[in-house]
Formats: sequence, structure tokens, C-alpha cells
Amino acid sequence: MMLRIVPYTEERRDDFRLLNEEWLRKYFTLEPLDIELLSQPEKNIIAPGGAVFFAELEGRIVGTAAMIPHGEREFELGKMAVTEAVQGRGVGAALMERCITFAREKNAASVILYSNTKLASAIHLYRKYGFVEIPLQRSGYVRTNIMMEKRLGP
Repeated sequence: MMLRIVPYTEERRDDFRLLNEEWLRKYFTLEPLDIELLSQPEKNIIAPGGAVFFAELEGRIVGTAAMIPHGEREFELGKMAVTEAVQGRGVGAALMERCITFAREKNAASVILYSNTKLASAIHLYRKYGFVEIPLQRSGYVRTNIMMEKRLGP
């Protein structure tokens, strides 16, 4: 298995949208904030200082994750999606490691995320990487029922 984590390019915009729509439609519904972020990642994620990463397996894009700037020295890990056919093969972990590395490179103090407790395997992955539950703040998503944070430094 040759897995590579590659950066966002305009040619991969549809992969970002389609991978996220796949899991959102399976477990929830597309919300207005999803549509905004997924349709214009350059404007809404990258231009303000964030990043979008992709997991490429044997030449095919099979996963994605975004680091969305949130205030000073904080990023939100969001829009993480791995196509169902390759789940359980370390794709999410590789994306997670790249995102945490990105936050450290940007000298972030913390990474937050919003999720839903019915996504048990995702919550397990987050805990494995040191995320802990914190009081839920408004996320902009109806589906959110848990907020987690990973502290990176002072």
C-alpha cells in the first residue's frame, strides 16, 4: 500500500467536495456551512492561512482533511473524510499526523474539532492522537454534539 499525503491543488477541489459529501450524506445532511466550505476551499480555508490535505493511495484520492484557522494560534481540524472502501487502513491516521504537523509548523497552541459521538471510530482516532473533550461551543453545525481539543504548546 503506497499512501501519500499531498497538498491541495485546484484540480483536487472536486475530490474535497465529493469525499465530504459522501460521508455527510451517509450519516447526516449537508448544512449551509458545509456547502460554503466545500464549494470555495481556496477562499474559506486556504486564503486565511489554513490548508487542505489529501490521502492518495495507488494514484487515487481516498481521503481529505482541512486545517481551518480559528483565531490566533488555533486551527480547527475539519472536513476529514476517508472513502468507505479504504477505512481502517491507516488513511485517517496519516491525515491526522499531517494536520498536527501543519499546526506545529504554524506555531499553533491548539487544534480543536467538532464532531458527533455517533462517529465512534472518528472519536477513537481523535482520542488516540491526544484530543480531549472540552465544553461545546457553537460550531455552526446542527450535527455537532462534542468538541475536542489537542493542546500543542503555550
